[in-house]
Amino acid sequence: MSVEDQKDIEMAAESSEGEEEAKLTGGDQLLSVDDDLREMGKKASWSVSSCKPGNDVSSLRDDNLETYWQSDGAQPHLVNIQFQKKVKLQLVAIYVDFKLDESYTPSKISIRAGDNFHNLKEIKTVELLKPTGWVYLSLSGSDPRETFVNAFMLQICVLSNHLNGRDTHIRQIKVYGPRPNPIPHQPFQFTSKEFITYSSIR
Repeated sequence: MSVEDQKDIEMAAESSEGEEEAKLTGGDQLLSVDDDLREMGKKASWSVSSCKPGNDVSSLRDDNLETYWQSDGAQPHLVNIQFQKKVKLQLVAIYVDFKLDESYTPSKISIRAGDNFHNLKEIKTVELLKPTGWVYLSLSGSDPRETFVNAFMLQICVLSNHLNGRDTHIRQIKVYGPRPNPIPHQPFQFTSKEFITYSSIR
């Protein structure tokens, strides 16, 4: 058996194992999000459990894929996203790069939501298989009618890294919620009694 054949067999075995274990593979080089969603992260206060000097929380929000947040401590590594009022959140997009970051790349992520640090509940756990690019984590519940979470706080928790790495690199995080009315192809809906009273022409 040639060396090339042996490599092909190893790669096939690796990919079939990944399909059984991982929920998300690959990644998109370009961020692609539905028009009916809006980015909510700019309305939040962001913090992290630890960071290396020069690789702090601001690197998650600078729209630069060359920079990254790097944790500096024991796992799990946390990104905390806190809002001043309760908001509806539907999608988290994370940019990670296994090709560049290798053992610093997250392999298992938990998403938690709640009112504050003391009542966060896990809503999703996702395994990543050597991702390079944007990966999308839907916040919908097990019930198909639950298309979003309603929370003051979202926490992204890196439980483990590829190759048993200790610290983690995440290059960007975007958080999306449903866009308020008017939504394309849907009628505008008045919410207060005063507006509803005068919303039709007599």
